[in-house]
Amino acid sequence: MLERLQKIIARAGVASRRRAEDLIVAGQVEVNGQVVTELGAKADAERDSIRVAGRRLRLPERRLILAFHKPDACVAALSDPSGRATLRDYLGSISGRVFPVGRLEYHATGLIILTNDGDFAARLFQALGRGLHQTYQFKVKNRLGPAEVELISRRIGPIRLSREGPNPWYEVRLAGARQDRLRGMLVEMKHPVEKVRRTAIGPVELADLETGRWREIDERELRKLEEEEKRLPRKTGGTERRNRRPEARRPKRPGAEKPTA
Repeated sequence: MLERLQKIIARAGVASRRRAEDLIVAGQVEVNGQVVTELGAKADAERDSIRVAGRRLRLPERRLILAFHKPDACVAALSDPSGRATLRDYLGSISGRVFPVGRLEYHATGLIILTNDGDFAARLFQALGRGLHQTYQFKVKNRLGPAEVELISRRIGPIRLSREGPNPWYEVRLAGARQDRLRGMLVEMKHPVEKVRRTAIGPVELADLETGRWREIDERELRKLEEEEKRLPRKTGGTERRNRRPEARRPKRPGAEKPTA
């Protein structure tokens, strides 16, 4: 089946669709031995020989989209130069390469989505940037007062008590970078955050998934995720740059090149 080259490259997990477009324009993509620089070019991933930066493109055998329960003291990446535990340490039974979409702090626990589908990863990452909600639970020092709950709900989002205790847990739905704003507010209120757990990304929920375990996200959840993505506001910035032809891009100013060593 013929598909646009940038879609095939993204589906292979090599790069996002936008980055794949840059690679095509730069002459880094070959189809059956011929360099292709047209963004509208198509190929058949099953029949054609496609190379990106000289390397043969290979599509994953089967698309994988996983929900993983990240444990504490684990880097949300596949490798770590400091030798700390990573996601790879928990994915031994998965054949092929999957990679995380987004981030989760080293000591935070909870849901993280992994996939081998670069196109899906790019769409999800963009949806998060456009305000796809995420649900977090925060363990804080001492219980919040009614006025503090009202202020957080008004400035950040609805927050509710989810577990009683001397240092209770609260649940809140966040969008964008509001987690950092919430942390700052809690520090100012003398309720510093002690623990963080992410329990949902859009309609995909952690539910009763055990720590360090993963499950495949089913088609029902993916349909709901796509529906929520479609309802998000569209960003208008960057469209002109992406659609502009290579020859129409603004030339560099004389002398703007970096000096050679």
